[in-house]
Amino acid sequence: MKQRTAQVRWEQRMQTPLLALAIAFALAYAVPIVAPDASGSVITVCTVTEWVVWGTFAVDYLVRLLLAPAKWLFVRKHPLDLVAVVLPLVQPLRLLRVVSTLLLVGRRARMAPQITLTTYVGGAVVGLMMFGSLAVLHVERDAPNGNIKTLGDAVWWSFTTMTTVGYGDHAPTTGLGRVLAVGLMISGIALLGVVTANIAAWFISRFERDDAEERKQTALLQALTAEVRALREQVATLSQARAVTELPDPAMPETGAGAMPTPVGPSD
Repeated sequence: MKQRTAQVRWEQRMQTPLLALAIAFALAYAVPIVAPDASGSVITVCTVTEWVVWGTFAVDYLVRLLLAPAKWLFVRKHPLDLVAVVLPLVQPLRLLRVVSTLLLVGRRARMAPQITLTTYVGGAVVGLMMFGSLAVLHVERDAPNGNIKTLGDAVWWSFTTMTTVGYGDHAPTTGLGRVLAVGLMISGIALLGVVTANIAAWFISRFERDDAEERKQTALLQALTAEVRALREQVATLSQARAVTELPDPAMPETGAGAMPTPVGPSD
């Protein structure tokens, strides 16, 4: 229990720093691709930033692994984190470090309301689309038969790929680009499905709350109706009892103007 508590505290403490590092990594990854003619110092700064971010991710993964009660279960539940730490030199898989950061930041969102979770997943969709665009542009720009040469072409291709529209006007021609396309299609379907499901769940929860409130009001009206009926019965009972008590007693002699006086004889 102490180890689990320490792991949760570490994850909560590292969420904000890792999110900031993910943004720094995004900039460091994007600059050399968007501006390939940048100066050598800029490229060096970007490279150093990427390695610093990767080192922080690696340390975070090792600390969480040490704090986890079940080490093997932790490894099986965080495969992307492990891949992002073990394979830092493979260019396309550098994106997995950003994916692992999004998963880490969104870990608390699993217990959050639908709107918050949808916001997290929507951010993940935008981030994955942008990084997919950068990755495919980096791979396809210098391909002999490639038709994705600009960032605009790459963004358009990522959007049509994630939404499974696939117009076909832009498509990867290299093996690595097609691997990225498959990953982007699967990720896009999954993330967009999560967004749709959570929006539907939000509407269902609203309908359920409205229905529960309506049932509560109906039950209150029924209780008030039953109480009024009981009060009416009590009033009727009391009225009948009062009417009975006000009837004259037949054993009592009548007194009044119409009553004959009782004759009194001479006393003996």
